[in-house]
Amino acid sequence: MCMKVRPSILFIGDSITDCGRKDDEEGIGWGYVRLIRDYLIATNPAGCPQVINKGINGNRVTDLADRWPKDVIEMSADYVSISIGINDVWRQLDQPDIEQIHPERFQKVYQALLDDLKQSSKVVIPVLMEPTVIEEDVNSAGNLKLKQYVEIVRSLAEKNDGILVPTHEAFLSYLVKNQTHCLTTDGVHMNSTGNMLMAHTWLKSVLAHLKYTAA
Repeated sequence: MCMKVRPSILFIGDSITDCGRKDDEEGIGWGYVRLIRDYLIATNPAGCPQVINKGINGNRVTDLADRWPKDVIEMSADYVSISIGINDVWRQLDQPDIEQIHPERFQKVYQALLDDLKQSSKVVIPVLMEPTVIEEDVNSAGNLKLKQYVEIVRSLAEKNDGILVPTHEAFLSYLVKNQTHCLTTDGVHMNSTGNMLMAHTWLKSVLAHLKYTAA
């Protein structure tokens, strides 16, 4: 009798990914990661992938690098979904006196993380999520700064055979067309609508790539 081998998906990022996971007995949190997990359960309860959330509030790409061996490589997931870049830009606006992660360094560190995945003991499919938005104004200072980081994520996805999740594009498209419903609580952190838009964009981009292999 064939048994289905469930793939595992590890989500890593900042507070947008974390979303209260430490206060959740399942460790999933209450944001877009839970919505994705719940959709996968609802549509395939027997073969739903294992979902792991490793988001941590306030993280920048250098923080991911510090914990990458333990929180990613040792977990040996089949898919690693990365959502990073918001704090790399936001800290330039709200804490300009601290050491900053400018685009060149962001790209270098991010590429090193992807190189580590390639060199791990198993085939890992990287899922690169564009950073979302900083303020719900397409022309805000944060969003203008964010453009270069979004382009870096897009180029890294192509260069490293990753799956790109166009979350920034989805958010800007929504903001141009909709003025009634907000997506965030403070310009950065998602409300339920923002989390749904993230989850929908992720599923639309990744779902066809998920593999359920028979053992």
